[in-house]
Parts: sequence; C-alpha cells; structure tokens
Amino acid sequence: MEKSLKTETRREFIRKSALAGLAFSMPAYSYSRILGANEKVLTATAGINSRGNAHIAAAAKYPSKMEIIALCDVDNRTFAKAFQSHESLESKSVTLYSDIRKLLENKDIDAVTIATPDHWHAPMAIMAMNAGKHVYLEKPFSHNPQEGEWLVQVQAKTGKVLQIGNQQRSAPTSVALKKEIDKGTIGRPYYAKAWYSNNRGSIGTGKKINVPEWLNWELWQGPAPRKDYKDNYVHYHWHWFWHWGTGEINNNGLHELDIARWMLGVDFPDKVISQGGRFAFQDDWEFYDTQLASFYYGKDKMITWEGRSCRTFPLIHNRGRGTAIYGTEGSAIVDRDGFEIYNKDGKLIASAREEEKSASTDLVGIGGLDGYHMKNFLDAITKSQTINSPANEAHKSTLMCHLGNMAQRFDGTLEIDSSNGKPKNKQAMSLWGREYEKGWKPVM
Repeated sequence: MEKSLKTETRREFIRKSALAGLAFSMPAYSYSRILGANEKVLTATAGINSRGNAHIAAAAKYPSKMEIIALCDVDNRTFAKAFQSHESLESKSVTLYSDIRKLLENKDIDAVTIATPDHWHAPMAIMAMNAGKHVYLEKPFSHNPQEGEWLVQVQAKTGKVLQIGNQQRSAPTSVALKKEIDKGTIGRPYYAKAWYSNNRGSIGTGKKINVPEWLNWELWQGPAPRKDYKDNYVHYHWHWFWHWGTGEINNNGLHELDIARWMLGVDFPDKVISQGGRFAFQDDWEFYDTQLASFYYGKDKMITWEGRSCRTFPLIHNRGRGTAIYGTEGSAIVDRDGFEIYNKDGKLIASAREEEKSASTDLVGIGGLDGYHMKNFLDAITKSQTINSPANEAHKSTLMCHLGNMAQRFDGTLEIDSSNGKPKNKQAMSLWGREYEKGWKPVM
C-alpha cells in the first residue's frame, strides 16, 4: 500500500487506515536540503501512542521552523489517531513507518523525536545520530547506565544536537529560580526533597495470549531479548518490568530529581540509600510503588525522593509532585508551573507562575514546557544555541534513578565512586548494562 497522503483528504485517510491497518513503510518524498537558520527542520516522530503526541503538539507551535514529515510506530492504529488528534498534520506529506531502521534511511529527515518505551531510547537515539539525525529524546536518557555512557560518547563523536526530555529545564520560572539560588537568595543550598504521587491500580497477573493483529511485537521488543507476549505489557505497564522499564523513579521521579540536582549544583553522589517495595498490590509489578531514596554528596549536600505510585493523598506542599530546596538563609519550592521563595522565618519573599500550565500526572503530560523545550532544540540546530538538557547532564540525573533502583534491589545502601557514578558493590554493577537480542546491540 503505497500512496502519498497528500493525494487523499484527511478524512479519507482516517477512514481507509481504520479499515485496512497501517503495518507498512511508505517511500519518502524528495526535499532539497541546505539547512539554515531560516529553514524548516524536517522531522520524524517515533512512538506516537503517548508522549509522541506532546512532540507533535510542540512542533505545531513553530510551523515556520519545523515540519513533521514522517511518523513511526509498531502499533498500526496510532497513525489514524494522530491525524485525528493533530490538525497540524492535515494536508501534509507524511511518510509512515513501522521500522525505525527504514525511517533512518530517509535522507530528507533532519531530526527525530523519540517517545518509545525505555528499552528503545538509547539504542534508537544512537542509531539516529549515527545516521546523521539530530535527536529529541524523551526521558529517561537510558534503560541502564552503560547506555547512558554510550549516548554521551556518540553525541560527542557525531556532534549532532541531542536534547533530552527533562523539559522543566526550559521552564522560564525554573531558570529564574536557578539564578536566584546561584546568587545566594536562600544562602547556601544543602538539601533538596523531590516527590511524586499517583493513584495507580493493580496491573494484575499477565496471561500469555496471541499477539494482537495491530502490534508488531518483534519490532516492539527490538533491542531486548525476546519474551512471549502477555496481556498486561502493552501499552503502559511495561514501565514496571525490569526487562523494558525503569520503574517510577525513572518514569516520573527523574523530572524532579533532575531539578534538585541542578539547583544544588552537584554531579555524582558518593552514597545512595533506598527503602520501599511493592506494597499496595500483589501482582506482576516488579519495581516499587513506594520508595524513599536518598543521595549523599560529600558531607554537606543531600537529595531525597519520595515516590508513592498508588496513593496521592496527602499531598506534599499541596502538590502531587515537586521539588523543595533548603538553604542556610531560606527555602524554595518549584514545580512545572512556577516557584515560591521563603526566608528563614517562612515568609514568602518571591514567586512566579508559568503562563501556560503543564499536565503533571496524566500519561501524556502535554503543556507549555514542551513548546519551550522544543524551541530550544530547534534553535540549537539552526542557531547553535546551547541545549538546555544536554547528554552529560541527563546521564547524571538518569543515573541517580538507576542507582536508586540498584540500592533498593541490593540491600538498600550503595557506596558510589563519585568520579564516575559507578557503585562499588559488584552485585549492583551486574545491572550496569544489559543483554541484547542478537543483532540489536547498539553500534558505537
């Protein structure tokens, strides 16, 4: 089935694709590419079931700078949904793929935004940069620490722009708070508390069933060693399995932990302690629905994260998620929507709110910060602007989360080499990398 979407109306495309399915790749169109500051960045989005929709929405804010010319997903139902949901895709020439390897052969594509399951993040980004594409990669930066190190190396080798989806780093209010902390408004910052809560239910006990006709299970697994399909893996619950996911601390805690580390100005910890477990339900969930992780930086700085996946109330500081920073002369509270600064006596001395609110606990999280972060990505490509969430910083923050999971899995406490973030525990180092399906290991 090879037909330009340009020759069909949007309504005809949706109707036909809903009837026929879309497990195919379509040939690319020819574009003359001499990319400059005033030209569009021709972009593909891979993974359009959830966060990919936020990428499409963010790109739509800059129609003169960015055009999505390709979509890639292993669920053939998502293409019709994307065209129904995003008017910005109407009447455009969009090439559809199920296989990212075919997409990366398209030389007209300048950049790829990636919103796939975690086990695909680093391998796909490495493939894309090696193919000459700039990359906007959703968090977490990696499925495991080894992949994080590889990504840093490949970005440096290729010189391609790599923006990681820690979008709060592009929030004007968070940037302003960082400046206030750096100039001493709360004195010397020494402790940050991050938190996240939700009301997730049980994922049950999975049953082996036939792979749905709409899913390419082989390509969904990609780099991961093969497993039989079960009915509680796709689309969201893979987050809670070590084989593909990275747990709540990397799924959501990473956002606030990244801000905490940024505000305190620290790199790798020298000790990590974690306590918790899967307490709310007895099911297939392999990570932790309740977790208290602490990260120590020398003798004078500390960060903690409290994760409650299955119980929102009571809120912390009247927020379901956020970061509090404590200093010798005051404190601050910051989230995606703004900040508040207090003096030592608890008096509010400064505050700011974002102009556009961002979703915090739904599965897509679309908001104003996506637009700021995408614009920074575009400006880095066309104007050589400094990227707000670069690879080396994203690796440090993602590694915090990996270390929290490692500490929880291996006796609760890890001593860390603060020069590189590696645990001194040999058992924990067994999780530094992973095994790959034959033929899928990332190529450096």
